[in-house]
Amino acid sequence: MKVDNCAKGAALATGTGLPSVTVDTVDAGPPPSAAAAAALAASARRMLCLDDDLSGFYAACAGDPALEWARSGAGRLLRSPTVFEDVIKTVCTTNCAWSATERMAGALVGRLGEPAPGAPPGGVAGRAFPSPAAMASAGEDFYRDIARAGYRGPYLREIATRVAGGELGLEALLSASRTDLPDEEVERRLLELPGVGPYAAAHVMLLLGRHSRLVLDSWTRPKYARLMGGPKGRLVTDRTIARRFRRYREQAGLAFWLVLTRDWVDDQEG
Repeated sequence: MKVDNCAKGAALATGTGLPSVTVDTVDAGPPPSAAAAAALAASARRMLCLDDDLSGFYAACAGDPALEWARSGAGRLLRSPTVFEDVIKTVCTTNCAWSATERMAGALVGRLGEPAPGAPPGGVAGRAFPSPAAMASAGEDFYRDIARAGYRGPYLREIATRVAGGELGLEALLSASRTDLPDEEVERRLLELPGVGPYAAAHVMLLLGRHSRLVLDSWTRPKYARLMGGPKGRLVTDRTIARRFRRYREQAGLAFWLVLTRDWVDDQEG
């Protein structure tokens, strides 16, 4: 990774699979200490997946009309600073509309998140995602009446309690290599978590850079069917989808996701 202090924004290099990033600088007060700067850089690298080498994936995209566009540098999904946050947010996406997900996540941040100096009172602006300890200390009434998390409330609180108490180590799922922790084991551990089923496990794995699983749910299936031009209301079978992306092997889930989200990308930007 290369970081330059200039005012040109972020840009991805092509060809190597590893990005070169430029960073805007602003006058935001005294500079951070060396330790704080290193922590910020590490967090940025993690959130932007800057250490992921996607050159093999880009090579596999060659000749695939649906994914040729991705070879210009697509494929690094924005993830949270911690695996804990990604797991909690993913549970908040299950079996509900996006507006409900926003409500639940907003309540967690707005009511339990630590505010930055000078953060405005109320709302989510200037607040961090809550720590496991903060979520564990919130009562059942918070999850029921304020976050209105429904059946997810006890699951969210249990995950937070186990992480805060040291019983559950989620961060190792990102730091461990595939040799030490194969995808099958990562999936097994995720599926053991309360509120995490096949969809949620695949979604978290995608954010971990474990791209072998397809995220199949009530949004991805109909979207894929529409892209394939099938009759309205008729889905493509999961087996057929898996066969379409089999050539991508460990990157099958990423290939599937990029096909689904191609229309999210501004052609002028990428």
